[in-house]
Amino acid sequence: MDAQKLEDKLTCAICLELYLEPVTLPCGHNFCGDCIRDWWGCRDKACPECREHFPDGAELRRNVALTGVLELMRAGPAPAPDPDPAPALGPDPAPAPGSGPGARCPRHGQPLEFLCRTEGRCECSACTVNECRLHERALLDTERREREAQLRAMLEVTQQQATEAESQLKELQEQSSQIQSSACTLASVVSSKFSCLLQALEMRRTLALTDIEVAKTQALTRAQDEERRLRGHLEALAHYDRRVRDLLEQSDDQTFLQESQLLAPPGPLGPLAPLQWDEEQQLAGVESLSRLYGLLLDEGSHPRAPAEAADLGPVEAPGPLAPVPSPVCPLRRKLWQNYRNLTFDPDSANCHLYLSQQGQQVKHRHKPRDLAGPRSFQLWQVQCAQSFRNGRHYWEVRTSNHSVTLGVAYPELSRHKQGPHTDNIGRGPSSWGLCVQEDRAQAWHNGEARRLPGVSGQLLGMDLDLASGRLTFYSLEPKAQPLHTFHAIFTQPLYPVFWLLEGRTLTLCHRPEAKLPPGLQEEAAGPS
Repeated sequence: MDAQKLEDKLTCAICLELYLEPVTLPCGHNFCGDCIRDWWGCRDKACPECREHFPDGAELRRNVALTGVLELMRAGPAPAPDPDPAPALGPDPAPAPGSGPGARCPRHGQPLEFLCRTEGRCECSACTVNECRLHERALLDTERREREAQLRAMLEVTQQQATEAESQLKELQEQSSQIQSSACTLASVVSSKFSCLLQALEMRRTLALTDIEVAKTQALTRAQDEERRLRGHLEALAHYDRRVRDLLEQSDDQTFLQESQLLAPPGPLGPLAPLQWDEEQQLAGVESLSRLYGLLLDEGSHPRAPAEAADLGPVEAPGPLAPVPSPVCPLRRKLWQNYRNLTFDPDSANCHLYLSQQGQQVKHRHKPRDLAGPRSFQLWQVQCAQSFRNGRHYWEVRTSNHSVTLGVAYPELSRHKQGPHTDNIGRGPSSWGLCVQEDRAQAWHNGEARRLPGVSGQLLGMDLDLASGRLTFYSLEPKAQPLHTFHAIFTQPLYPVFWLLEGRTLTLCHRPEAKLPPGLQEEAAGPS
């Protein structure tokens, strides 16, 4: 048998290649195993050649004989070399079966001239008449030209996209490089500015402490002089007292009369000289620092575009600067182990209270913002969105000035004003509070107040230990020290609550590493 005819007989009608693991259908036609499975995967289960339909349970059986023939054909002897070969002009691989210009239909032996678009395979004219009369067809040459044109158009588009992507990548790299350079320059400028500011603050601190020390020395020297004067007068009075007592015991009248005429009492004591010591005068020099601190906080709460870099002249300092000591004492670091980041509940805020910094800061203004909601306080108060039922929790607040109250309360705390007081924190049995005023502080609970010393700083802390029933208020400046501790059996969830006078600002301090302990995620959430 001719080799070409044998190859045509052993060609799969689907892939137009030699059979690979051939299988036989019930109708007797053979196909590659993978080809017929793919064919049936997207079409009805029928024979591609005779169109006979098969049940869904039809099995494909391997054609053992045809497999053996293919193995012999592939392993056959190589063709004898041409005794007079033509000179090779270059690589010219043989076209794959069914793909070259001389490919023929394996069923009819005629040249492949058409493409069946419905089934996606090449066919001869006989196939188009017998099997694909109702299918969409096209000439092979026409279809190839159309698809070549489509591929070239797509290639141009992808090349344009690649050029545009490379351009954007280069632009992005340049912008990233500029940002890195600018950030490095800005960091250097900011570091320089803060370094100069720290130097100026250190100089101001040194001068303020020196002034306090000088004033203290002068006042204590004056006090020592007055103390010596008073002790000398006491000694003179004691000496006069002894002489009078001795004279009263004198039995000789002549001696008594003579010495009594010579005995004279010490002169008048005179008023106590006032000591020159004025706390307000000593603090007058650092009041500007409080304004500077408030200004820095206000500016830090509003993001701004980076300003142009500007040089800051050096500040002359009297000798090398001493390292600034850390303001965090061991007690405060221990309290930080239970730190909680809190936020204000906007629905509870009085209409004169304005929230900012994502619910972290509240300010009391004269002009109301809107009508009061059903859950808002009629008093100048606001509570936090978080509440605590068990465990131990600690948080810190910073106040712009005195005349603020901070505490905790049960959910039942009244939203309405009751009595003459401007706040109700600690005025009843369901809340505990600390009222900070200009010259003193007061701890309030159940309408009873306990007077406390004045708070030295504007940074305050609250430690709530529900397991032991303890609520402690701390003053944190210049170091952490307890102000007052309430002891109680807390039976309901506790919400942090605050009151502040007009013009005051109160900020909930946040620490990035603060997290809620496991199991308290839901309990610390605000009311729904």
